[in-house]
Amino acid sequence: MPDTSLARAILVVSPCRNEADYMRATLDSMVAQTLRPALWVIVDDGSTDETPAILADYAARHDWIRVVRKPDRGHRAVGPGVIEAFYFGMDAVDSAPYPYICKLDLDLDLPPRYFEVLVDRMEANPRIGTCSGKPYVRRGGALVSERRGDEMSVGMTKLYRRTCFDAIGGFVREVMWDAIDCHKARAMGWIAVSWDDPDLRFEHLRPMGSSQTSIWTGKRRHGFGQWFMGSDPLFYAATCAFRMAEPPYVLGGLAMLQGYVAAWWRGDRQLDDPELRAFIRAYQRRSLIVGKRRATAEFEAARASLFRPT
Repeated sequence: MPDTSLARAILVVSPCRNEADYMRATLDSMVAQTLRPALWVIVDDGSTDETPAILADYAARHDWIRVVRKPDRGHRAVGPGVIEAFYFGMDAVDSAPYPYICKLDLDLDLPPRYFEVLVDRMEANPRIGTCSGKPYVRRGGALVSERRGDEMSVGMTKLYRRTCFDAIGGFVREVMWDAIDCHKARAMGWIAVSWDDPDLRFEHLRPMGSSQTSIWTGKRRHGFGQWFMGSDPLFYAATCAFRMAEPPYVLGGLAMLQGYVAAWWRGDRQLDDPELRAFIRAYQRRSLIVGKRRATAEFEAARASLFRPT
């Protein structure tokens, strides 16, 4: 039987648009969870394919699934558009009773103990404010890791302790919202983490860094996002080199770097939080010297005194 304890109640909010090709895998894997969401709000952000019919079918069969229709903006949007849809779903319900909040995409296939294991680990360590498993993509019939760092919860499935989510002020409505949140949590003494365990590995059915226009647009958008967040240029250049080993080989990393340099050249705006931008750069520069694992441990230890559980 699924775990239905109120102390472990999860509110899941899923923005979606035209996800008919992927969503049944996500819906079925959520129904199969050993710790199901207490409430799953799915925001249909103007779908024009079979998405509304599929959602209506599942909602009719599962009373913990609620579908909310958002007015059509005319196109699929990533970054700030996704967060706008997320908050549209949050505003449609009373979120106060839920100790855990999750932002979840509808292009994932989750293992059955996914939420059970994550909540177990958060209960074991009160400093864990946000966490996730690890995404894998299918290439040539095999599942291959997307190689996401252990110091972040991944953007397509972020589980949050409600107190941490409130403390950081929720999500920034801009590209890189899914990194800014983890950095801010860490700066306030919380722990952000993801684990690569069998019970937490999930299949990401849409490639990371893609876009409604093209994968090149997505890569350049990521570069802008890193500029907006205030990333250190040397650290980001190293990141781009790291991503050159993934499809589209070399060119993908160069497109990411192009997006960052172009944003710098234009003098694009940056996150209106100079203190957090300085924290991010200090963390990244330390990571270049000692590696991310050691830098993360150092910064978590240094910020432990700032941790406030409520």
